[in-house]
Parts: sequence; structure tokens; C-alpha cells
Amino acid sequence: MKRTTLSLIACTAALAAVTGFAAVATPDAADSGTAAPAARLPVERTSLLCPAPSTSDLAETQYTSFTPVTKGAEEKGEAALTVATPGDAAEDGDAKDDKKSDDKAAKPPVEPEKPGTPATGKTSGSGTPALIGTADGGRAPGWTVQQTTEVVAGTGRGLQGVNCSAPDTEFWFPGASTAAGRSDYVHLTNPDDSAAVVDIELYGKDGALESTVGEGVTVPPHGTESLLLSTLTEAKETDLTVHVGVRSGRVGAAVQALDDKTGGDWLTAAADPAADLVLPGIPKDATAVRLVLFTPGGTDADLKVRLASPSGLITPAGHETVHVKAGMTTGVDLGAVTRGEAGSLVLTPTDGAVPVVAAVRVVRGKGGEQESAFIPASDPVGARATAADNRAKSTTLALTAPGEEAEVRVTASAGSEGGTPATKTYTVKAGTTQNVEAPVPAGLKGGYALTVETVSGGPVHASRTLTGSDDDVASFTVQTLPDDRGTVSVPNAEEDLSVLQD
Repeated sequence: MKRTTLSLIACTAALAAVTGFAAVATPDAADSGTAAPAARLPVERTSLLCPAPSTSDLAETQYTSFTPVTKGAEEKGEAALTVATPGDAAEDGDAKDDKKSDDKAAKPPVEPEKPGTPATGKTSGSGTPALIGTADGGRAPGWTVQQTTEVVAGTGRGLQGVNCSAPDTEFWFPGASTAAGRSDYVHLTNPDDSAAVVDIELYGKDGALESTVGEGVTVPPHGTESLLLSTLTEAKETDLTVHVGVRSGRVGAAVQALDDKTGGDWLTAAADPAADLVLPGIPKDATAVRLVLFTPGGTDADLKVRLASPSGLITPAGHETVHVKAGMTTGVDLGAVTRGEAGSLVLTPTDGAVPVVAAVRVVRGKGGEQESAFIPASDPVGARATAADNRAKSTTLALTAPGEEAEVRVTASAGSEGGTPATKTYTVKAGTTQNVEAPVPAGLKGGYALTVETVSGGPVHASRTLTGSDDDVASFTVQTLPDDRGTVSVPNAEEDLSVLQD
């Protein structure tokens, strides 16, 4: 038998082993010349990275871990969170050992449960470290962990929430700042056995800012680094775009934006640069909304600005379009753009398609009772997305169908301490945003997860707003709900015996 034939047989066997199945084409399919459609299979491994939640001694942090039940997933599997080593401790082996023996936070605050059951855990104070999570088998598809921190006083006071994210090699954060009164930190966490090398670039209203400190930042293996943006540049910029690019390895990245007057929250990475963007779920009682945009290419972008309201797409008066200069960060005050109704921003090109990244900074409340949060442009829900941390009477779920009408199924899991799952289906009309009354588990005890699935129709974008327990401050946090990537598309393999012929 020829070497080529052997190689082809080996390749076919390897493909079958990787995909876990092999499909043999029927005579009809072979005659028609139509390839069998790709199958979607559950992922077998997931990694998540959680930044250190707070440096405040007044911080109270809750972690919620949840894996949705996925059809076809393995019954066996494990999920675990481990503590990341701070960069300064990694440089000193003795200090690292001392920290592990003394630090109350050396043990992860939450232990993941089996699929369908949320698990919660709490920590307090400033000593909670960053976490590195891995899940495999049946625990991997759609695994979601959220950390929610409440700080009652000081810079950044209010509710700060962030979904632990998967490692990657590039991140865009429009909406950061080095203005007076702001303390913004970029958090980097490395899940791997070798060091990661990262470049941090900053772009203000006039373009790239000079900074050598952000070049070649080393994040140690299984370690974490936190850098204050104002130490990377002397410029005081109200609107800043942070670009994190990884030279070697991979990291998780997030920006913690803390304000002296309007509290703070986590700014998560915006969706990849695109010509059409959706920023879902601006709270209906927002008192101020600031849109921040950046185009990374060499071409200016002109965008049409519309608000997807409960009744359809409308154009905000005085903000019909926005011009974004190439390589420069643009900020636009939209005021109380939602006017008491659910709303999402929909950005589309007025002419040529130019990739853009975007986020909004949202403020609720007035005077000394203000709080702020961020909503980046987000990818659609896709097959499924999950919000892990929900609490009775504190959760608002926003669904947006920017193009076609869509049908969406929302499932509330069992509670972390008891309760029965519940499901509702919603129809979201084209061009609208709906704040839906999400299902709540019957007999709920503890927190619960919400899983959103697209049943039919066009793309749906979603976000979840969680409000805090402090009645004196309009504390809140918003998390977007992109596809959880719990399944992957795998092409069907067809048996072709002709490859065995000489």
C-alpha cells in the first residue's frame, strides 16, 4: 500500500477520534453532491479567569458558579477554581510560600456543583485573590462564574459585577479614563504554565498616547498583574480606549473603573471590531449615558445612532450620527436617552463599513446617590447564554432583536439552596428592546441562574441588570450575555473508499 494511502487513513481515523463520531454518507446524499450539515457537539474543556475583586476593606463579594444542562454532554467531569499568584509574590518564592500558608483567601470561595445547580460562596475585605478555573467533561459546556462585589463607601462604592472570562490574545476596552477622580486598573491573569508577555496601548481623543511602561508586561505562570492606567501615561483623558495585545501566551483581561463620585464597576472587553454594533440593555431609569467609540483601522467611521425601544427603532434627537476619527477615541453624551423605557443602542454605518469598538457608561441616581456601570458592544446570544448571579426582585433581563423578530426561551435554574426550575418563552419584535419579567424558581432559596436560548428568528442580544441592597444609592451592575460557546460546530465525516485506490 502506498504511503499516501496510509496517511489518508491515519488522517481519517484522527478526525473521527477528535470529533467523537463519523458519519457515513448515504447513497442519496452522495449522488446529490450535497454535504451533510455540520453537527454541534458539547465542548470538552473550558477555562475561566476571575480578576481580584477589590482592594477595599469594606468589600463584600459573592461568587456564583453554574453549568447549564447540555444535551449530549458527558455525565462525568470536574470543575474547579484555584488561586492565582499576585505578580509581586511570584517574584519572591519565600513570600509566595508564606502567603499560601497565611492568606485566608488561599482556598477558593466557591466549589462548582453539578450541571443545573448553582453554587455560591462569599468573601469579605481586600484579600480576595484572582482565580483560575478549569472544567472538563460534562461540567465544561457553558460553565459560567460571576463575582459580584458590594462596596458601601469610598472610591468605587456601589455594586461591581463581572463574568469571569475565557483567556484570549487581544482585548479592546473603550470607556476607560485617566481623568481626575477616576482610578482605572487593567487586570491581567495568566492560566498557563509559562509566562505571558503583554502590550498595553492607550488611545485618547488625539490618538495613541506615549507610554513605555505598558510595553512587554510579564504576567507570571498562574499569576496575575494589576496596573493603574494613570501610571502608564501622564495624560488626563476623559475617554480612553485600552488595547491589550498578547505577544506570547494568553491572558484574561478586564478593567476596573472606580470613580470618586459615581461609584464604579468592571468594564469588560467589547465585542471584536465590527461595522454593526449592539449595546444591549441600558436601564430605563438611566440619568446619563455616555457613548465611547474607537476605530482601530486607518479609516474614519460614520455611524447612524438609533435606540431600540419597546416600540421600535428611534433616532435620539441631536445625535443622529457620530463621526469617529481613525485611531482616536470619541465620546458622546447622550443624556437620559432611554426616557424611562427599556432601550439598547444600535450602531450601523451610514456609508462604508468600518470596524469599530464601543461601550457606554451609564449613570443611575442623582447627586450623592449616583452609581455607574458599563455596557460594551456585545455579540448575540446565539444558541445559549447564561447569567449566573440572580436574586429575587433584583434582576432585570433585557432582550433586543435589532433586525428580525425572534423567539427566546429563558430558564431559571433551581436555587442554590432550594427551588424548582421554571421556563418562559418570549417573542421580541424586530427593532425593539423588551425588559421581560424573567422566570423565578418556585420556592426559591438562595441565588439562581438564568439561561437564555434563541429558539427562532433573527439574532438576539441580551443583558442582565442586577441592583444592590443599598436603598440610599442607585447601585447596580450590568452584564451582557453573548453566546456561552458551550457547543462547537463539527463537520460530518463521510467515508470515501476511493482514497484506498492506487
